[in-house]
Amino acid sequence: MTTESFGGIAVAVVDAETPGNVGTIARAMKNFGLSELLLVDPPALDPEGEAYGFAGRAREDILPEATEISFDNLVENYYTIGCTATTNEDARNHVRYPAMTPDELTEHLGGVDADVALVFGRERVGLTNDELARIDALCSIPASEEYPSLNLGQAATITLYELRELTVEESQHPDSLHERADEADLERLFEQFEEYVAAVDHPEPKRDKAARMFRRLLGRAHPTPRETSTLQGLLRRGAERSADWTPEEDE
Repeated sequence: MTTESFGGIAVAVVDAETPGNVGTIARAMKNFGLSELLLVDPPALDPEGEAYGFAGRAREDILPEATEISFDNLVENYYTIGCTATTNEDARNHVRYPAMTPDELTEHLGGVDADVALVFGRERVGLTNDELARIDALCSIPASEEYPSLNLGQAATITLYELRELTVEESQHPDSLHERADEADLERLFEQFEEYVAAVDHPEPKRDKAARMFRRLLGRAHPTPRETSTLQGLLRRGAERSADWTPEEDE
């Protein structure tokens, strides 16, 4: 699934106090495949200052191409998700309740046919109650009750990471680099294991159980073609050596 299925995802930062946090958020956007940065009442972003210093490669495009926007225009033109710290609200006392967690956003956004803006508030106080009342949905990062407040840049990075299935090309996912062996090759490996178990004279009543355990183990491991071939070779040589072994060799 890509962002093209429901529009796009922008990141909005409301009244940030620290330019460095804006740069950190821009960098996180670059990391996770986002490009549209919206700034409501931003601080001055000096190309020689900390915003650009913290932005990494996002200083080349995302940060200089950021758009200043009013909060009114933001809520009028985007499906907004307010990203805030734990609110301690419940169903009886709330401005916007309940809140999703970042890992629930992907499924939620799959049903949204509109341009989306993830809205991050101020470093110290986040989004005001008046602003939250105008937001379409709320996202909050679960954290320790002893200290639930996260740095603005950290909160944005966590949230954008959880959206990677929508924003990062499938070919860039670590899982896409893992090629599982063909089922036919895995079946040959299972057969090789059974031959090995017989060759080493494993107790016959226990052979079926050992074969099942081996199959379950490989089912969880998803071995690559090279790993499968190597295991086949090891089991084959082990079986051949066991077949050639005589008791006199240990005397």
